[in-house]
Amino acid sequence: MIAAPSEDQARAHVVAEARRWVGTPYHPGADVHGVGVDCGMLLVRVFVDTGLVPAFDPRPYPQDWHIHRDDERYLGFLFGRTREVPAPGPGDIVMFRHGRTYSHGGIVTAAEPLTLVHAFSPAQAVIEEPVNRNGQLTQPYRAPRFFSLWGAP
Repeated sequence: MIAAPSEDQARAHVVAEARRWVGTPYHPGADVHGVGVDCGMLLVRVFVDTGLVPAFDPRPYPQDWHIHRDDERYLGFLFGRTREVPAPGPGDIVMFRHGRTYSHGGIVTAAEPLTLVHAFSPAQAVIEEPVNRNGQLTQPYRAPRFFSLWGAP
């Protein structure tokens, strides 16, 4: 019988899988490694492909839904699969307010300084960066929230 991975092993697996996507071009609604992905589908691919979350597909979704609607669609993907935490660890998810809703997210690769892998439209690719070096994400109205798969309901 094969033992389930420890939480530390699972977190390390998530971080490694997220980093594998670095350099993949940004493309709305896509989820093909090396070809194109957006921030939402990056999260889906990493957590589904590591076997930590059952397969699901939130598409289709309009590229600009967060500008015109108040529906917290992105948070809806997280509720029931994760729990909100006050401080993240590697492998957790950080969500930022973008437009009217929480609609940009990434995978935490380090807690101090807060560093994430995310598919970032202005960069036109998946990148890994410390949040404090991204002027767009450090704006106060972005109000980051953190979610963890570990300890989820």
